Amino acid sequence: MLEQASAETIQEKQVLDKGFIRLVDMMGDDGSIVQAARVSYGKGTKSVREDRGLIRYLMRHRHTTPFEMVQTKWHVKCPMFVARQWMRHRACSYNEYSLRYSEARDEFYFPEETRIQFQSRGNRQGSSDEAVPKDFQALFSGSLDEICKVAYACYAHLNDLGLARELIRVFLPVNLYTEFYWSINLHNLLHFLHLRMDAHAQEEIRAYGFAIADLLKERVPATWEAFEDYILTGKNFSSQEWELLDTVIDFERLKGLMESEKGNVLSKGEWREFLEKFGEKSQARDTSVSVPESS
Repeated sequence: MLEQASAETIQEKQVLDKGFIRLVDMMGDDGSIVQAARVSYGKGTKSVREDRGLIRYLMRHRHTTPFEMVQTKWHVKCPMFVARQWMRHRACSYNEYSLRYSEARDEFYFPEETRIQFQSRGNRQGSSDEAVPKDFQALFSGSLDEICKVAYACYAHLNDLGLARELIRVFLPVNLYTEFYWSINLHNLLHFLHLRMDAHAQEEIRAYGFAIADLLKERVPATWEAFEDYILTGKNFSSQEWELLDTVIDFERLKGLMESEKGNVLSKGEWREFLEKFGEKSQARDTSVSVPESS
């Protein structure tokens, strides 16, 4: 009999009213990324400090291949409309609960009252922060509950009569819960989180993104730190925006910060690259990190 992951090894977060995200399996960690980057024969040849610096260098310069050496497998339970957004990400593998082969379960997502919002006037695919009257919220919740009860009753009755499940599933609304297994490498997982934790993503899939992040950061702490610093909370500027910044930034004062206590937030290598972004060449040299040749 094939061995399955034990309950002790599976980490889980509850999401929404009935959903969850489970980290079923993970191959690799921060050390696997460092090992792949150095093409080494084993651990122990570099310090933890240098390993962290290398991971930060790889993330900062978008050297993504070493992060692909870490593989993850997840078990997801979410509303069908969330799953359809999720599966827009195609650099991974999915296997979903089939409503052709299996019976649908009477499990539907019902948003909390605070989630019931108006359509945004400025974002065609977003919600507004404008307060919704209580009677509107009650109308939404009552109507959704009624529709789900009627839809599932029709489905269950037709299923009992022996009609084909592949057809009678058309009665089921998209807030029905589905489940799937999801296999994805760390590089593509971080890209998924960058998009789905963003403030512009829909609230329901953002909830799953934050739950995944909570489980992931414990397993690859150095990678997560670099991802937060350079990707998740980092900012990009257009050439026009850079021109505007160039008119207001005092470069000499900026250089002066390098030797101050505030400047300690960046390594010497990060300072050099930071100043080079403004067309300034720093004399600093990063002696703490051994970096790979760019391919």
